[in-house]
Amino acid sequence: MRGLFFVFFLFLMPVLLFAQEHRYSTTNKEAIKHYLLANESLDNSMYDGVLDELHQALREDSNFVEAHGLLADLYRQRRQHKEAVEEYNKAIALNPEYSHVAYLRVGDEEVHIAHYEDGKRHLEKFLTYPDVNPENMLLGKKLLADCDFSIEAIKHPVPFQPVNMGPAINTGDDEYMPVATADESELIFTRKIGNNEDLYKSINVNGQWQTATYLSNNINTPEYREGALSITQDGKFLFFTGCNRPDGLGRCDIYVSSKKGDDWGKPFDLPPPVNTPGWESQPSISSDGRTLYFTSNRKGGYGGYDIWKSTLTDKGWGEPVNLGPNINTAFDEQSAFIHPDDSTLYFCSNGWPGLGGMDLFVSRLGKDGQWGKPVNLGYPINTNGDENGLTLTAEGSHAFYSSNSLGGYGGFDIYTFELPQNLRPHLVTYVKGIVKDAKTMAPLEAAVEIIDLQKDQSVYGDYSDPDKGSFLATLTTGKNYGLNISKEGYLFYSQNFSLVGHEAGKPYDISVLLQPIEVGNKVILNNIFFDTNKFDLKPESLAELQKLVDFLSVNPSLKIEISGHTDNVGNDQLNQTLSENRAKAVYQFLVDNKIDPARLQFKGYGKTQPIAGNDTDEGRSKNRRTEFKIIAK
Repeated sequence: MRGLFFVFFLFLMPVLLFAQEHRYSTTNKEAIKHYLLANESLDNSMYDGVLDELHQALREDSNFVEAHGLLADLYRQRRQHKEAVEEYNKAIALNPEYSHVAYLRVGDEEVHIAHYEDGKRHLEKFLTYPDVNPENMLLGKKLLADCDFSIEAIKHPVPFQPVNMGPAINTGDDEYMPVATADESELIFTRKIGNNEDLYKSINVNGQWQTATYLSNNINTPEYREGALSITQDGKFLFFTGCNRPDGLGRCDIYVSSKKGDDWGKPFDLPPPVNTPGWESQPSISSDGRTLYFTSNRKGGYGGYDIWKSTLTDKGWGEPVNLGPNINTAFDEQSAFIHPDDSTLYFCSNGWPGLGGMDLFVSRLGKDGQWGKPVNLGYPINTNGDENGLTLTAEGSHAFYSSNSLGGYGGFDIYTFELPQNLRPHLVTYVKGIVKDAKTMAPLEAAVEIIDLQKDQSVYGDYSDPDKGSFLATLTTGKNYGLNISKEGYLFYSQNFSLVGHEAGKPYDISVLLQPIEVGNKVILNNIFFDTNKFDLKPESLAELQKLVDFLSVNPSLKIEISGHTDNVGNDQLNQTLSENRAKAVYQFLVDNKIDPARLQFKGYGKTQPIAGNDTDEGRSKNRRTEFKIIAK
């Protein structure tokens, strides 16, 4: 409070100088007496007394400019924006030159109450003065940009029909910062009761959200604040903000907890360089779980709160990187939400042109790896108030956010709305899989990796659930992917699938049966590719081939036969030769990667061992394959 008073005291210095130098716009002694008593009350932080004395002074002389100015400043400090505007305008009308900075202050207050035309006029006047200091010049230009943007935005409103999520989620307390899992089966959000913030969850049963319950005693605490969360797409890991906890490094830190059955495990504080003695909050985790976006006021930023990211490496979380000047400004950027397409970022800012306060923005990642200039989500999604905490469903058509200005159940409520088409992310869907033992049909915990075949880049890596054998990954539609699943004591599983033309939001289901390592068992290498009638390995085969190298390295006693197969189209002898050459190409890759040739055999079978009919394109495609078989343990 002392620091705030000191700032407020400096803020009022031009007005107080009038009192010290006895230069007043009035000669009414009673008015001056009350004005001096108001300053005395201000010195003693007795703000109600300041109001009373200033009202008395203005009753004595309604044309007392300095009293109107000080009263406006006090209303501004108390966030009584409408009253502040009225008093500034009275002072300016009586003496247009009584204070140059009054034009900046009234312009700021007029933006707060959406009087953009008036604000524009006053801010343009302020920026004409030659003695404006750099800080006020920056703020004045920023507020003027807000006015210009707002005047046009209101003329071109975007579609917006927010729907309250109902009494199962919203109460008379504040609910905000909602995040849904990829399959929209669970919603986790922050609820504030009194001064305490905790996390709650609601389960979606047949399209109906159930009454929200306390998330976990392992996450929430009675004495500290927990909120502002992000959950991995498969619902296994929860990142959240914890403030003033004894195990933290700063005032607010980022914590992570993993799912343990139906509950959450004990969270741990992310170590440096993510958390610092400063302020780290509002995490958002990428779909592959390897990049963490968050808000911090650490050194090295552009001013105020900035958005940063840290990438997970073999040695832990890497040194955070500022998202740069296309995202961050000299003001505040917060509440980042990275969509599962990993290339569309939503956040709030009071630095980019908006309608006042914190507005919601979207930025898209360019082909050069840089974030593009953010786009304001528009009016009436954004207003002259504060909009914050926007998140989206995985399929990208609907958003969640909280508001206290739309009626509802009291305080901040959580709403959902359909996002305008031009503001949506790239289309994504989610892959739901289950891994079982091929002999016993028991669920298995296995390593799951999904690869973008075009980029030869891993886009998902995790383990299937140990109890259910399930996994879930969010992927961008319109691409081809490779799937590799491995577990000690089992042959690895290889598959490829296409999401080209797949309906966004509709899950792609995969069921995998892992074969134990036994002589005679086979694996189809579905992600090894050749051009038609050729046996040169294509580049997108490399990830699969490396998996085979790793498998043979981990199981050094195994001997395998690599086999090539074709469909029945064309000359039988040519097919036989082609299949053998393709098997030999894989053999040679293994030898070149230091696998002992004595452990390897290769053979071509041509068309003689089909696994599907040759009367359809799909069947012939399955028959054109490369396999390996265990021939000795």
